[in-house]
Amino acid sequence: MLAAFVQGLRSGRHRGVDVAWGLGFTAVAVTGYLFSAEHGDPYRRLLATVLVTIWGVRLSAHIWWRSRGAEEDPRYARMLSRAPAGRARTLYALRTVYLLQAGILWFVSLPVQAAQYLPGPPGPCAWAGTGLWAVGLFFEAVGDWQLTRFKADAANRGRVMDRGLWRYTRHPNYFGDACVWWGLFLLAADTPIGWAFLLSPVLMTYLLAFGSGKPMLERQLGSQKPGWDAYVARTSGFFPRPQRR
Repeated sequence: MLAAFVQGLRSGRHRGVDVAWGLGFTAVAVTGYLFSAEHGDPYRRLLATVLVTIWGVRLSAHIWWRSRGAEEDPRYARMLSRAPAGRARTLYALRTVYLLQAGILWFVSLPVQAAQYLPGPPGPCAWAGTGLWAVGLFFEAVGDWQLTRFKADAANRGRVMDRGLWRYTRHPNYFGDACVWWGLFLLAADTPIGWAFLLSPVLMTYLLAFGSGKPMLERQLGSQKPGWDAYVARTSGFFPRPQRR
């Protein structure tokens, strides 16, 4: 996150922190894998590291590709407009954009860190978590791909994306993200100590559904997309389900 902060100062845009988000989780998983070598079960350690790395690298690569050459993210522009110019704004960006996300990243990743130190091999709970992770990755990756294709067609400019997975939930990528982290939590839930980290996926789900994810994005889309209100009326806000009439 500090490296992303330095890059943000150099470029004058802080949206790069979103690229660092997935890579930060990957760094945590790889570091945990190395430090837990003499402690955790090798198969569980490897499973946790591979799942987090696939998710984190895909997410960061997608966000990097999507944001190439783009202006500052409106979320960060609004946030930083509250601070005075100069050094005070720089310190405000460091605290509220980078260090805050670094703290959340560490807290959310606690189940992965714990799983890497568990001595027993993966059990039914861990394999169920792997299945849930796969469902989440499907929703997130396919949803992002469908939205990218939709935006690439000039005929869709200004229109609401309501095809594919977006017919069943207004945020398949956020729903998928939540499934990924509940699945990773289950890697540590094979033992009672793993349940001590239940608040980690709870926090991630809260941020996606009620915090900086869905609400902020929908406020922005509601002012830009004709037909958005009708789409909201017929489409689930988070959990996938058939559209209402």
